Amino acid sequence: MSTRRQPVSAASSSSPALRRFTAQPFRPPAVPLIAVDPYFSIWSFTDKLTDEGTRHWTNHHHDLRGLLRVDGRVFRFIGGPFEELPAMEQVSVVVFPTRTVYTFQTPEIELVLTFLTPMLPEDLDVFSWPVTYVEFALTSRDGLAHETSIYFDMAGRIAIDEERADAVWFRQRQDESEVIGLGTFDQRVLARSGDDVRIDWGYLYLALPKSMGGQAVTRCHHEARTAFVRGKAFPTEDATNYPCPYFNFWPSLSAEIPVQVKPGATETRYVIAAYDDIYSLEYYGRKLRPYWRRGDADAGSLLKEAVRRHDEIKRRCEQFDKRVVTELDSVGGPEYARLASLAYRQSCAAHKLAADYDGSFVYFSKENFSNGSINTVDVTYPSAPFFLLFQPALLEAQIGPIFDYARSGRWKFPFAPHDLGTYPKANGQTYGGGELSERDQMPVEECGNMILLAAALVGTQKDAAFAEKNWDLLTKWARYLDERGFDPDMQLCTDDFAGHLAHNANLSVKAILALRAYAQLATRTGRAAEAKRYRRRAEAMVKQWLKAADDGDHYRLCFDGPKTWSLKYNLFWDRALKLHLFPKSVFAKEQTHYRRMELRFGMPLDSRKTYGKIDWTAWWAALSENEDEFRAFIRPLHTWCHETASRVPMTDWYYADSGLMVWFRARSVVGGIFAKLYLDRVTGKK
Repeated sequence: MSTRRQPVSAASSSSPALRRFTAQPFRPPAVPLIAVDPYFSIWSFTDKLTDEGTRHWTNHHHDLRGLLRVDGRVFRFIGGPFEELPAMEQVSVVVFPTRTVYTFQTPEIELVLTFLTPMLPEDLDVFSWPVTYVEFALTSRDGLAHETSIYFDMAGRIAIDEERADAVWFRQRQDESEVIGLGTFDQRVLARSGDDVRIDWGYLYLALPKSMGGQAVTRCHHEARTAFVRGKAFPTEDATNYPCPYFNFWPSLSAEIPVQVKPGATETRYVIAAYDDIYSLEYYGRKLRPYWRRGDADAGSLLKEAVRRHDEIKRRCEQFDKRVVTELDSVGGPEYARLASLAYRQSCAAHKLAADYDGSFVYFSKENFSNGSINTVDVTYPSAPFFLLFQPALLEAQIGPIFDYARSGRWKFPFAPHDLGTYPKANGQTYGGGELSERDQMPVEECGNMILLAAALVGTQKDAAFAEKNWDLLTKWARYLDERGFDPDMQLCTDDFAGHLAHNANLSVKAILALRAYAQLATRTGRAAEAKRYRRRAEAMVKQWLKAADDGDHYRLCFDGPKTWSLKYNLFWDRALKLHLFPKSVFAKEQTHYRRMELRFGMPLDSRKTYGKIDWTAWWAALSENEDEFRAFIRPLHTWCHETASRVPMTDWYYADSGLMVWFRARSVVGGIFAKLYLDRVTGKK
């Protein structure tokens, strides 16, 4: 398969935005390779893809290996040291929204390696595919022909969390592809829940389209790799000693693809990495299929479709990436575009899209490396700009089930729930007091979140049906905020790591804006009297807030805390929902103060500690009056990503002075980085 191609840097030259995007080296703290969902999520934690093995976002080894033979000499391009093989020179890595593109070279050959995960939000069928295309483009650098061969493998450990578990493997012979798969012998489907947990059910697949040439085999990883390295005949038969304990054999799915590289042409090949979890989520005891598995779909039909549509999907992803990068650049420059592009797949891969029994779908997040909660409301809240921007149906699929749960007889409290359980089991809240007590709940936080999210969703959809359907709970929670929201008592908010706090001024902002948003929803559903009442109530609360929170040149962290301050990120919705409730002077005063408080890597969250939150900083930055001011807030975040010593999939909670992470990683809340693009859309700037 021979095609003409330009390297990433040259291909970008036709677009000023893409040229700026690729012009400056950007070293992500971790690079997404296969980022599909909370279980099928493989990253490189190092500067170079050849420095060490690839890992699951939890830091456990989920190894991929890539080798290239050039005229008899073998080089590494994925994975750490192996049999003293030299590494190809890594020239660049560029992270686009749906693709990660590496460029490697030897004196003879250039290799462009692309990991393409088709997260196209306008096409939920394709968006839900648990598939990543791994593409190899080979070009002669010296103008001569070369005999080359590509080797790629995936460790069976990706499907087997416990090394002592028995592994099985198999082969599907299709007209389109050679397909091999691997999983556990004892399929304990949805048997476990928790945070630092990886999947141990379902099957990992490697598909090699027959048009690519070559062969695929399941053998001990060392056996297949060593045969390739030493130029011996590649194994043609799968090992037959299954089932066997994984640690006794270390099976891997391997492929070898011979390629003749001719001068003046680029040879392209690809394989497909896929994971069929069979069942994805448990929802009130119901085992739900992944969305793509609706009807009669199975792994075989999925892989056939992925091969058949490869060229189309690739073209669409490239066009999508160009469009998104160009828009990001137009509102915030290349640094903003790089930061948001890195956040794109992470925002989605912390979720799973599943089909419910009635034909509807749910889209549940996993609260990665904080407590493993599923569909946490105050995790959905910071990521909301991303989904409102790209696919509002996915936001509805997150908050709709929260309304359903709160309406059930199991939720007995007058405020909104925090979560639906512990991933992947959405069987009822497990955080804090769960369903039993008000201990460590977030009453004002979650009531405000649910009303604001509902208002944003209705405004984006330009249809009040969702609000009408849930009016009973929206009213119940508005009344709760009316009574207890202005001056919150001792309780947690979304920043629960900071501990309980009374008289929280930023939480009060959320309650006030939620009441005004409720009034907006009342207007849209034809409830004029209710709209008038709650609008006036919110306006009165603002006047109280201005006095209670005032601390001279800024506003306080808490009403009774002189000489304190906090980032009032909840003010974002005053602009995003066009509520125009707080005076412009509030924004200006806070903006001036924050610029004085800013540290090397961004804004601290408040006056108590030097740690900050990247999502909240991005929310506030979106409120900047001009592009220069916005870039001044974003630039330290870009610098932090590029320089931090905490090499994990982007954390959202880190020290703004040292750049070191505090905790959390790979969470969906980084979707909040898209707040600027979303806000410019809804306010008509973009």
